[in-house]
Amino acid sequence: MKPILIQAAVPRELELLVSMLEGTRNGGRGLYQTTEGFLGESSLVCCAGGVGKANAAATATYLLEQYRPSLMIITGCGGAYPGSGLAVGDLAVASDELFADEGAETPDGWLDLRAMQLPLYTQQQRQYYNTIPLSHHAAEKAMQLADTHGVRLTRGRFLTVSACSGTRARGLELRRRHQAICENMEGASCALVALRYGVPCLEIRGISNLVEDRDLSRWDLQLAIEAAQRFVIKVVEDAQRSSLAEEPIILTEAEEVS
Repeated sequence: MKPILIQAAVPRELELLVSMLEGTRNGGRGLYQTTEGFLGESSLVCCAGGVGKANAAATATYLLEQYRPSLMIITGCGGAYPGSGLAVGDLAVASDELFADEGAETPDGWLDLRAMQLPLYTQQQRQYYNTIPLSHHAAEKAMQLADTHGVRLTRGRFLTVSACSGTRARGLELRRRHQAICENMEGASCALVALRYGVPCLEIRGISNLVEDRDLSRWDLQLAIEAAQRFVIKVVEDAQRSSLAEEPIILTEAEEVS
């Protein structure tokens, strides 16, 4: 049975989930330590791969090579942009991920990788620039599951940034530029690696803060990461009763050319 892979940035974002596993054992090797176990009948591999794009990509590559999972779930916390309708403690699921920093700032404005004719990945005749698709099927199932359990879950584009936005002005700029709902520092890297390996990818994040002038007193990391993990547990339990973890990636025309 192929496992479900769950990757986060830091151990705190997986603690609750790991505590629910049965038959746990330590796996991985070197710098890539994993916790393996069962949630019901589902085999899980959990790994905190480190903060940032480079750590996320390196860890995801190792994990996908080593475990060949049926589904990859990215989880953790994120910052919500002004106008997204999200509040601290809310949950969000990614429709797609976008590398927000890859491109060029010019006197005439922002140039993304498409404008620069620099694809991040070419798959046969498809070219992927800043935008990386995630599993439409898995996201739809997550939305249905949230509705069934009365959980408020917002679906939209996530941005992956190298520098978190610490001002409201920067948040408004990124939201206008990319029509996104929240930001993080790892998701697009994991999604790109999953795309390369043909593994369905789902991203669930809890909102720890609003993107505004930085004020840590208004953040609630624990609320965000616990909410995300509790919903991921529901997703895994639901996967035991459905084809969620076995559905191939199906891209829309818009996703193929983003």
